[in-house]
Amino acid sequence: MNSFICAIASNDGINYTDTHFGDAKYYLLYEFSADSAESLKTINNTSEQDKEEIHADPKKAGSVVKMLKKEKVHVVAAGVFGPNIKQIKSKFVCLLMDQGTISQSIPHIINNYSAINDEWNKDEERSYINLKRN
Repeated sequence: MNSFICAIASNDGINYTDTHFGDAKYYLLYEFSADSAESLKTINNTSEQDKEEIHADPKKAGSVVKMLKKEKVHVVAAGVFGPNIKQIKSKFVCLLMDQGTISQSIPHIINNYSAINDEWNKDEERSYINLKRN
């Protein structure tokens, strides 16, 4: 990939959510290249309309995937992922990030661009990438 769009899970537009990725209020969309990042837009998590009937409901995971694929997302980033990571990692590269400000993590994602690109190329055999610094 020459660039990728990353959906960052947030409840306030500033920090990573402290809830599961699929429970975030918003997704901040950024386009990353090997040496830069550009904020594209923020979208509401409309999957909340699909309330979970059971914990880790695959219907909700499918709703999140559909919403983000429509935005041409390749990578998702959050401080916390739930059990549905098993379903979404075949569709996206999942980045496990330190909780805290999103702006502070942008250079860290850029610095790991090559590893993210390599993981994307694994297709459905993808794992997640742990970018926590501790």
